[in-house]
Amino acid sequence: AGIAVGISGAAAIGAMAEKPEILGRALIVVGLAEGIAIYGLIISFMILTQ
Repeated sequence: AGIAVGISGAAAIGAMAEKPEILGRALIVVGLAEGIAIYGLIISFMILTQ
């Protein structure tokens, strides 16, 4: 998940440098990648509490 956030974040910043109006779309892409990390954290807590 960290690799996905790093790659998509770098690409989003590069795209926003050329077209600042795509800020919302770039944040959505980074947010989707971050969602994977949050799900992993939730699952790890569920496994630990069993």
